[in-house]
Amino acid sequence: MSFGAPNNPYGQPQDPQQGQPGYGYPQQQPGYQQAPQGVPPQQGYGYPQQQPGYPQQGGYGYPQQGYGATPPYANWGQRFLGTLVDFLVLLVPGILVIIGSAAKVSALSVIGFLAVIAVAIWLLVQEGRTGQTVGKKALGIRLVKEATGQPIGIGMAFVRRIAHALDNIACYLGWLWPAWDSKRQTFADKVCGTIVIRSN
Repeated sequence: MSFGAPNNPYGQPQDPQQGQPGYGYPQQQPGYQQAPQGVPPQQGYGYPQQQPGYPQQGGYGYPQQGYGATPPYANWGQRFLGTLVDFLVLLVPGILVIIGSAAKVSALSVIGFLAVIAVAIWLLVQEGRTGQTVGKKALGIRLVKEATGQPIGIGMAFVRRIAHALDNIACYLGWLWPAWDSKRQTFADKVCGTIVIRSN
């Protein structure tokens, strides 16, 4: 009995045009198909694969924009000037209240008071929906949720306004806290989980 014969119990008949396995020719394992040439190998298990059409996200839920896991926090000066601009916006209708009180014209005072409330609500809505009031937009900064990097919503913006009472405690120390805090947060920001970042 010779190897390679049709009745060979130890292997299949060999093609004389092909080399015999075991002598420089790779053997294909049963159950595995060899990838055709020209097809890039797929990544192995344990490596994150990016889905097509979806940008890879950076740290803190922010899209990758040239910085790593640390977002570009707004400094104390930017926050102060943004708040000052918002105060001046509120002061415009507030002048009507001052004039009406000085001239003892109650109707003018009421109109001015209602205008102040309307502007304050408008600023609150803008801050909740977009993260920017008039002052923040002018200074190129934005209020966002620290965990997601998204606007905090109108309800949370209102809660944050109330939480600013904590910044008034101990001689308004909370308003100065962003000057040296690592995340540039006030006490209200820490309680509400918010940060103010540079938007440009």
